[in-house]
Amino acid sequence: MAELNTKQKMAIPYVHMPLHDAAKRVTNFEEVPVGYTMEQAMTEAQRCIQCKKPACIDGCPVGIAIPDFLKLIEEGKPAEAAKKIRETNFLPAACGRVCPQDKQCQAVCVVGKKGDAVGIGGLERFAADWERTHGTFTPPVIPPSTGKKVAIVGSGPAGLTAAYELRIRGHEVIVFEAFHRGGGVMVYGIPRFRLPLEIIDEDIKMLENMGVQFVYDMIIGKVLTLDDLLQNEKFDAVFIASGAGLPKMLGIKGENANGVYSANEYLTRIYLMQAMKFPRYSTPLYQGKRVGVIGAGNTGMDVLRTAKRLGAEVTCYYRRTRAEAPARTEELEHAEQEFLNWKWLHNPVEIIADENNFVKQIKCEKMALSEPDESGRRKPIGTGEFVYDDVDTIVFSLGCDVNPIIPSTDKEVRINKWGIIMVDHVTCQTSKKGVFAGGDAITGGSTVILAMGQAKNAAAAIDKYLKNELKWETASIPTDPNASGVQWAGRFAQGKR
Repeated sequence: MAELNTKQKMAIPYVHMPLHDAAKRVTNFEEVPVGYTMEQAMTEAQRCIQCKKPACIDGCPVGIAIPDFLKLIEEGKPAEAAKKIRETNFLPAACGRVCPQDKQCQAVCVVGKKGDAVGIGGLERFAADWERTHGTFTPPVIPPSTGKKVAIVGSGPAGLTAAYELRIRGHEVIVFEAFHRGGGVMVYGIPRFRLPLEIIDEDIKMLENMGVQFVYDMIIGKVLTLDDLLQNEKFDAVFIASGAGLPKMLGIKGENANGVYSANEYLTRIYLMQAMKFPRYSTPLYQGKRVGVIGAGNTGMDVLRTAKRLGAEVTCYYRRTRAEAPARTEELEHAEQEFLNWKWLHNPVEIIADENNFVKQIKCEKMALSEPDESGRRKPIGTGEFVYDDVDTIVFSLGCDVNPIIPSTDKEVRINKWGIIMVDHVTCQTSKKGVFAGGDAITGGSTVILAMGQAKNAAAAIDKYLKNELKWETASIPTDPNASGVQWAGRFAQGKR
């Protein structure tokens, strides 16, 4: 491929990743994007102008050398590109599919200031898929054992990343998972049409081959406490990556009716427990013919699109407009292609049940938006006009609070009034000696890539702690119960926040 100047690169049209036809894909759970061909990937990568000060790297929570891997794809070297990505990102195939690149690396892409940003996420996926399908992955060399042992609580993106980072430093790592299989939110919270299961399984298998041990069906905080791990089981450090699995609700009348779910329960039943295959699998899921989904974030899109695939007429209710919807641009666009109904500026105020306490209607107040406040956010204001829609299933997708089990059983672990674990913003140390935390446990519900960035940071600090190079101090950990959780953006792994 001939070398082009900046002007020529900027003139190349954005290469859209091909998708399966919407009418067909809503009948199955196969992955929606088809993926780039080699030619398409090379053309899209050629759009990168190789900035001298690439803002995209700072926009990535794990600091991937984005221009470098894009250049390798442009040169027709996808295996080398995947290797370059893996220098900083342990889960490239997953991140290429589910990370909000439109709000991170692609949001600050210089090319995007005059047109479409370079498709960094799609190209990361392309390189990772090439590596997997062509068997070009080279496992890291594990150094001699340090004699130190670390417990990881949770096998989601933060837990898996921390396990990898600590293992390549020579520490013994054991991951404790409450469910019967690993992957965390990537398994139970993200649909297969967005993230195929085999991708997660291969990453877990890679960790096992590196010597990481997994213990399933183990609830830390119940079966074993933190003190049990540190004192009786002789772990030298613990990393809490137990996520945010406590669903939020609105507190409106009728929430306890039959046919009302949280998004967490709904998606977990389907994707972890195979409820859509009842009675072959023994976890039934009641879903009617008219499903209402409250919320318009990424999880809301997952619920909407899943309910459609299970044969329902599906409606999204959101109290702001489409412009304020927090979902990734790509996820929202894919959902809009799939024959769903949208009730923007509709705020649910009551769920109405029949004589048997099954959902039959949802009552919503129509809303209007105020002028933007100091943060630029427009507040929804009730108009006093109400509408009633016939529904027989309601799913709340309003986010989740932090899993409360560990803090409730160990009062040394400092939390705020929302249950978020308070940590040092650089080292991820908690208020309990030897215990670190990362991922949704310290932020509330967030993203896969931010959880990974925090885990990388924490693993580096744990390594120093195990080498007696990190002094245990808690002065920087907030004591105010009103303090918010960690709100980092950008390249977390280098302490930028």
